[in-house]
Amino acid sequence: MTNPTHATTFRNLHAPGQFLVLPNAWDAGSARLIESAGAAAIATSSAAVAWANGYPDGDALPTALLIRTVEQIVRVINVPLSVDSEGGYSDDPAEVAENIYAIANAGAVGINIEEGSKSPDLLCTKIEAAKRGAQRAGVDLFVNARIDILLQGVVPREQFVEETLARAARYRDAGCDGIFVPLIASAEDIQAVARGIDPLPLNVMAIGGLAPTAELRRLGARRLSAGAGIARAAISLTLRLAEEFLRDGNSSAIYAEVKDKTDINALFRNLPNAGGGAGE
Repeated sequence: MTNPTHATTFRNLHAPGQFLVLPNAWDAGSARLIESAGAAAIATSSAAVAWANGYPDGDALPTALLIRTVEQIVRVINVPLSVDSEGGYSDDPAEVAENIYAIANAGAVGINIEEGSKSPDLLCTKIEAAKRGAQRAGVDLFVNARIDILLQGVVPREQFVEETLARAARYRDAGCDGIFVPLIASAEDIQAVARGIDPLPLNVMAIGGLAPTAELRRLGARRLSAGAGIARAAISLTLRLAEEFLRDGNSSAIYAEVKDKTDINALFRNLPNAGGGAGE
């Protein structure tokens, strides 16, 4: 299911002068819907995929379910797919290589791989393992290394940029293709990190109050992802409508949210295996 053209396309979307916006999906339906809205590529949210399958975020999702999700998404979209692989679903480099091989072999052309609370040394090893696994699958995989300094609070705030750049240099040397810094928000920090990691592209994550695309681009960022934000908004809306419906059977509240005439079935017609069958 690998697609060399998608790998090249996805890499080119990160080139200097480009700015890639990735609304993160969690299953085939959300991915196809996001593609129909005009996305140039699709990314998954590890948290949202885990929740959709009944697991917490944090390397708890069985890899078989992740691979199945990747296969389902690839079947219904015509743009590149990048998969949030959390920490590679193992701290054993050999297992990480196998997991990333399976993700790439299922059709993904990019991954995020994160530090979490673990050491930079371990992530360097995982990046190298991920590249080996992808190479075995025949995929020029775009590896986005996630630096979790702000998420984990591991250094004083005034040391954030310096430590981020130090880690980014190590991950570049290990073979990563991009740097993801969740929660980075100030113009000064974004500009300093983007300049400091150049030519690697900087990925920022949508949070309340973040500057709009034009400003992020001016500051030097090249990728903006929604993370779990869209999924969390969908979950919040679902919970609110369900609570209202259970309380008083409020049908009007539900249909007040159905504001467009999207033909959902049409999104899935004429796709391979659209009718289901033994392979589904």
